[in-house]
Amino acid sequence: MPGNLHHESIVVDMHADTLLDVLKGKRRLADQGKGGHVDLSRLRRGGVRVQFFACFIEPEYKPERALKQALRLLDAFYREEEANRSELQLATSVEEIQGIAAAGKIAAILSIEGGEALERDLGVLRIFYRLGVRSLCLTWNERNYLADGVAEGRAGGGLTRFGVEVVRELNRLGMLVDVSHLGERGFWDVLEVSTSPVIASHSNARALCDHPRNLTDQQIRALAAHGGVVGINFAPHFLAEDGNACLDAVVAHIEYLLELVGPDHVGLGSDFDGIEKTPRGLEDVRFLPELTEALLARGIDAETVQKVLGRNILRVMDQVFRPGT
Repeated sequence: MPGNLHHESIVVDMHADTLLDVLKGKRRLADQGKGGHVDLSRLRRGGVRVQFFACFIEPEYKPERALKQALRLLDAFYREEEANRSELQLATSVEEIQGIAAAGKIAAILSIEGGEALERDLGVLRIFYRLGVRSLCLTWNERNYLADGVAEGRAGGGLTRFGVEVVRELNRLGMLVDVSHLGERGFWDVLEVSTSPVIASHSNARALCDHPRNLTDQQIRALAAHGGVVGINFAPHFLAEDGNACLDAVVAHIEYLLELVGPDHVGLGSDFDGIEKTPRGLEDVRFLPELTEALLARGIDAETVQKVLGRNILRVMDQVFRPGT
């Protein structure tokens, strides 16, 4: 049964911006029915065992207050973890994820979205690591001290010298390098510099939707050849050029990547709570089992579906979180 396959799998969502609502006091993770797309109850109903919680640095905090805002978001997470000890636990390794899942809890992975939070200091990155952060999205859409984001496409800027140092330190520490939002030249620079697989936590296929936030076939093939994973984003404007998207559009992007690079490099990166509109049929995280059912109905085999749901990113995390192995 599709429902059984979904709930028996370790489902991983590689990107959600829920901590923004928590920090702003709009709702708590234990709240139900108070808006947004993700809370603990809905994560359970959606079968999500591992949720990446992004600390997104909003533009108004850049650059001078970016570090403080990142710390405030991390504090918001830790307060939620403390208040929900029986349901939620931070994970910093795949072994911890497996133990947390076996205990019936939801495992949380912390990520920083926006390299401005480092304030041009590798020591800050090392402190983030000690605070449990395991992924860094190098840029948002604009330029920062590491590289150009996709909105700076005319400039054609890649990794700065500091950006190169950051990628190397991420590799050394055992943290994920996330190229979503990164300008194209920076993308190629990352693949040249990084000795570990990299991820695009919430990006889609530009061949199906010509949006600068999406990846070209050449980029997807290169990321896959480097051992990485692309997390399919549920933002309607990244799924269809007219912004009119439903669950089938998500399936189409998954199928396209499976055909392009095979079953080992596709995952889920919903962008829930970071998007104003969702695809019809995926109104919040509760509806993820419907995606599994749709993939199986299209003839995708159960093993491949499980890889997309979480096994692929778990493989990459296991490799990256063990530097030097």
